[in-house]
Amino acid sequence: MKLAYKITLTLLISVLFFSFKSNTPQTKPNNRVTVEMVTNYGTILLELYNETPLHRDNFIKLVSEKAYDNLLFHRVIESFMIQGGDPDSRDAKPNTALGEGDLGYTVPAEFNPDLFHKKGALATAREDNLDRASSAIQFFIVQGKIFNDSLLDIAETRINTKLARHEVINDVANKQLWNDYQNALEEENNESIKDYSDKIDAIAKTYTNYTKYTIPQSHRDIYKTIGGTPHLDQNYTVFGQVIKGIEVVDAIAAVKTDDRNRPIEDVLILSVRILK
Repeated sequence: MKLAYKITLTLLISVLFFSFKSNTPQTKPNNRVTVEMVTNYGTILLELYNETPLHRDNFIKLVSEKAYDNLLFHRVIESFMIQGGDPDSRDAKPNTALGEGDLGYTVPAEFNPDLFHKKGALATAREDNLDRASSAIQFFIVQGKIFNDSLLDIAETRINTKLARHEVINDVANKQLWNDYQNALEEENNESIKDYSDKIDAIAKTYTNYTKYTIPQSHRDIYKTIGGTPHLDQNYTVFGQVIKGIEVVDAIAAVKTDDRNRPIEDVLILSVRILK
């Protein structure tokens, strides 16, 4: 009798406990901020990483100011990414070149070895600069593609070429070359841009005094199953990820574009809101 009583009591307590638990509001275990991005192709839910607080807080600030409302996804490349956030894209006329708009400041780079460009990653666009600092407002969402090991080896080489290039442009011995390259960018002289960029890359091939990056096996496994854009790792800050609506990203990535990768028909960010 005592044993039966104890079993009955234990079952009753368990039922009451789980009943209480199921009726209690569930808090997110990682305490990450969730963002709702409504587009004319559907809704994307994003979560922001706490490991990149500067980018997280900047994005939250811009969302609270409705800075993204009615902007375009102005650069779309299938099997790569969809990019938006150019302030100049609001009410932009068809065939207008976009992508140069910004807010007059940058966000310091926040590279984290655990955050990478898997499919659905939210990352910041940026111009080539000495600190790899991010655009204040422009972002992209990775669509990417699936890679095999040989392609990942090539991507790893590209990552290290970029890391070596970063060392080159920060070397005082190459200050004039860097200045010439920046002037070419400002003048939009494509021939000179390519010439100076090639010179920087040639010097980068001779650099060995930097820590080479190896794509972790756990990242390789994801790139080989889910996909992404591994060659961007350690060069652009990843600060969030899609948690719902990846099919919307795929739909946007598939739209027809012009020779500047701008969608022929506007892909509009209708609103962006923080979900409480």
